[in-house]
Amino acid sequence: MGSLSKQEEKDIGLPWSEWLVERTLRAVSGTILTSELAFQHGLACHLAGGTHHAHPTHGSGFCIFNDLAVAALAMIESGRAKKILILDCDVHQGDGTIAFFKDRHDIVPVSWHCEENYPSIKQIDGINIAIPKGANDEEYLSILKSTLPMILAEHQPDFIFYDAGVDVHQDDRLGYVNLTDQGILERDKYVIETCVGLKLPTACVIGGGYDRQEERVAWRHSLLHQAANQVWQEYF
Repeated sequence: MGSLSKQEEKDIGLPWSEWLVERTLRAVSGTILTSELAFQHGLACHLAGGTHHAHPTHGSGFCIFNDLAVAALAMIESGRAKKILILDCDVHQGDGTIAFFKDRHDIVPVSWHCEENYPSIKQIDGINIAIPKGANDEEYLSILKSTLPMILAEHQPDFIFYDAGVDVHQDDRLGYVNLTDQGILERDKYVIETCVGLKLPTACVIGGGYDRQEERVAWRHSLLHQAANQVWQEYF
């Protein structure tokens, strides 16, 4: 316990503490539970998760363990799913998730991310869709709607993980794109509705979001749950 080097802590961006260990384990367990609930009910959302910068061998970018990778592997190994797509709409590339699954065909990471953003060196595997720096609601949603249906049709998954990062918000400190609250709500509803409409169980996590006023980030994360509730009322 607490054996990380100073460089490892720097790469992660978080100082070690017992509380951090507890939070990290709970977040990963929560994503596993979310996937199990999505499998049972068709749709479920986590209040945490989306630690997509954690690699198989190390943590990075505020991410210690990759909850999406752990939960996806659990779904495959349990036999609940045979082909999983991880749809990542965080503003940053899910480089850690891609590193986990670059040699697999049963778990496919898909990343819509701002090309001019962290990490500086991008993974080239998986499916990567560049979002231009400064993209607004209309431009972002146009890219998403022109790519998601084709990806789903090509890969024919039987389970979906959705990383709904809100660092695409126009006021996010680390984002570089310009979505409004309404744009994020429309994005989340579109992704969830598209997947649920194809009868694909969908497990949602919150991903990144950065603001010095925590209540603003909390509100932006709530948009995922508002969108999921709207879809739930319509489909279930």
